[in-house]
Amino acid sequence: MVPIPSTSSGARPATDRILKGEKPGDLPVQAPTKYELVINLKTAKALGLTIPPAVLSRADEVIE
Repeated sequence: MVPIPSTSSGARPATDRILKGEKPGDLPVQAPTKYELVINLKTAKALGLTIPPAVLSRADEVIE
């Protein structure tokens, strides 16, 4: 259970700039503006974890 930053739109401009020859170290650091909480209940069960209902209710997505 790890908050995952939404990088789908933020990585594209950086990738484009790198493919055009810019050095990755020269690009500005960009922090994600949105985080998503995704919980995989099957994996949690396999690990012996119990996810509290309060955490489940705050999740953006719960994978059964």
